[in-house]
Amino acid sequence: MVQEIYIIDDDESSIVIFRELFKNDPEYKFISVKTEQIDIALKNIPALIVINEDAIDRDVIDLCRKIRKDEDNTITPVIVVSSKSSKEHRIKILQESVEYFIKKPVDEEYLYYTVKNLNRLLAINRRISPLTGLPGNVQIHAELKKRLSRKEPFCVLYLDLDNFKAYNDVYGFLKGDQIIEFTAETIVREIHNSEMDDTFVGHIGGDDFVAIISGNSCERLCQNILARFDANVGRYFTDEDLERGYIEVENRKGIIEQFPLTSLSIGVVVADTNRFNNILEIGEIGAQVKHAAKSVMGSSYAVDRRK
Repeated sequence: MVQEIYIIDDDESSIVIFRELFKNDPEYKFISVKTEQIDIALKNIPALIVINEDAIDRDVIDLCRKIRKDEDNTITPVIVVSSKSSKEHRIKILQESVEYFIKKPVDEEYLYYTVKNLNRLLAINRRISPLTGLPGNVQIHAELKKRLSRKEPFCVLYLDLDNFKAYNDVYGFLKGDQIIEFTAETIVREIHNSEMDDTFVGHIGGDDFVAIISGNSCERLCQNILARFDANVGRYFTDEDLERGYIEVENRKGIIEQFPLTSLSIGVVVADTNRFNNILEIGEIGAQVKHAAKSVMGSSYAVDRRK
C-alpha cells in the first residue's frame, strides 16, 4: 500500500531531498503542498505530514493547530523540521500534539529512519479497532498462540450481539457503532472489576469480541457481563420499542418483521492443558458453543468443557 506523505513548504525545496532519500522505497509517495493549499490537501488524509518551517510564510504554531483541528487529520502524525531550535519554540510546537521536532541541519539518515519507524508504528496501530481501541485479529491470534505455548489452562470467551443487523436497519449505523462501543466497555469493565490476572480483550470486528482469561473458572464473569449489559442496553432503544419488547423491520418484500431487542451471547471454550494443538481447533469449538448460546432467547452463555 502506497503511503502518501505531504511535505509542506512554499518553495518546494524539501521535496527533492525526500524523493532522493526514499528512491529505493516505492511504497512512499511524497507530495509537495504549499500553505495556501492546505485546506484542499487535508481532505485527502495523508499518512504523514512534514512541515519545513524555514520554507513557509505562515506561523508554524497556527499551521499545526489547524491540522490538529481538522476532523479527518486529528491523528495524522506531524513532523516539524526547523532551524529555530530554542527550547521554548520546540515546546510550543510539541504542545500542539506534534509527534517530532527535528533540528536543522538535518542528518538525512536520522530523518529517513524517523519517517520509516513512524510509519511502522502506524501500521501496527491500524491493527487496533478504531471504534473500540481494542486489539484486532493479529493480536488475538498471537495471544492465543502464546497461551497454548505456556501449556496452562485458560478460557476463551466469544461474545457477539444478537439481532444486531435488525438494530442497524432500524436505528442506523451511528447508533449501531454506539452499541458496539457500549458492549466493548461492558466487557472490559467487568473483566477489570473481576481483578483477574493476565486477561486480554480483543475486537474481532463488527459486533464480535474475544476475551481470554487464565484458569478454567469463567461462569461468574459471564454472568456479570450479561447482567451489566442487560441493565444498560435499554438506553439505546426508544421508549416505544422498550415497552413492546421488540423492534419492527421491513424486509425486502415490504413485510414487517419483528425482532427481539438486542441481547448478548457468550460462547466459552475451556482450554485445559494439552486439550488443543492449535488456535484453529479453539476457533472451531468456539463457533459451536457460541451457536448454542445464541439459540437461547435473550442474553445467555454456554460453556464447552469437553476433554
